[in-house]
Amino acid sequence: MGLPVLQATDSKDAKAGETSMHRLLRSTYCLAWFVVVNAVASLPAYAQAPSDQTPRLQRATNALEGVIAHRDVAYVKDGDARQRLDLYLPDATEPLPVIVWVHGGGWQSGSKNGCPPLRAGYTKQGYAVASIGYRLSGQAPFPAQIEDCKAAIRWIRAHADEFNLDRERIGVWGSSAGGHLAALVGTSGGFEEFDVGQHLDQSSAVQAVCDYYGPTDFKVFVQTPHYERHAETQSPESKLLGGAVLLNPDKVKRVNPMTYIAGDDPSFLIVHGDRDATVPLNQSELLFKALKNAGVPVHFHTIQGAGHGGPAFNEPGIGEMVRDFWEHNLKQLNTERPQPSASTSESRASETPNPGQAPPRGSGRSRLKWENVVAAQDHDQDGRISEEEFRGGAMLWKRLDRNGDGFVSESEHRTAFPGRSASE
Repeated sequence: MGLPVLQATDSKDAKAGETSMHRLLRSTYCLAWFVVVNAVASLPAYAQAPSDQTPRLQRATNALEGVIAHRDVAYVKDGDARQRLDLYLPDATEPLPVIVWVHGGGWQSGSKNGCPPLRAGYTKQGYAVASIGYRLSGQAPFPAQIEDCKAAIRWIRAHADEFNLDRERIGVWGSSAGGHLAALVGTSGGFEEFDVGQHLDQSSAVQAVCDYYGPTDFKVFVQTPHYERHAETQSPESKLLGGAVLLNPDKVKRVNPMTYIAGDDPSFLIVHGDRDATVPLNQSELLFKALKNAGVPVHFHTIQGAGHGGPAFNEPGIGEMVRDFWEHNLKQLNTERPQPSASTSESRASETPNPGQAPPRGSGRSRLKWENVVAAQDHDQDGRISEEEFRGGAMLWKRLDRNGDGFVSESEHRTAFPGRSASE
């Protein structure tokens, strides 16, 4: 039997057919988004909305109260549009310690606009916060990303007097791909390999590193059971290297933070969930062991039941641990190097609703409302859903991210699903 042939129709029939097709497509995407939201609601690491139910816009506003914001500052003269940083400064008389945030997104997406240290109130506790952008793998392969991170840190030191910053107290913090870059910044401080461009009279070394679930050894990563897909040429890791992971051993070694570890590296805090389906736990385990063996002060915390980010990383106990880390390793003036120490700890992600429990009848329309979508997926609480946070398929993502900026906004969601805005 041959393929069906589409017959020509008059304009009335064509219009009716087109309308039916649009309705079908709309229903398909609504169903797909409904499935995504319900699936996310059933995952242990992502099911709970943040306990603080204050609107995200209000939280963002509160974070900026009394803070001077310098946005889109070019840290490379005449550089790329992504070679910019946002600098947030509280009112202070003494030079401020600086926390540098490096965003995630698989080195291929993401933005400096989402800045967890700012929303967590670090500026109110006497820190300057810098959120940096960097060139993505689609623009330039490694080492462009680490070169940009180091260029931003050198810029901060070069302008420390202008912005009342303490150039001797700079820490770096990142998640996922940002965690990898933060760790690499921390271990490569004694190497000049990645220091290129401007302000080369300034050091790119840092005094403390907080690494949230960052990859380290790509070879081990892609050979870990259930993570073999990352060996493919289109995986984020392969795109970063400019070729398949297992075919580029020299690049794999060069991108690995453990390659550069030395005994005088800064203190590390590593946090990882044991149910991370994106970056295997062994990546942090390997980094911890290597730092420990080199005599670098390091603490490794595992969150039982947590996935790749999510509400578990925003729970009070985790926040307190991270604040204590910055307090002791960055904020407090201490000219003596901390004694070598290596320690571990564990916590458990808060219990989540029963994954097998069916949603209440009539809840489908409610779950598609923007306020419920962001509660389920906006883990960094910036009012948008990044590609890193998104738990749907590639086709649905392309449909939702209409402007291709790596985020789904409320307006884009409203366009895709009319009537499902927060104000519905």
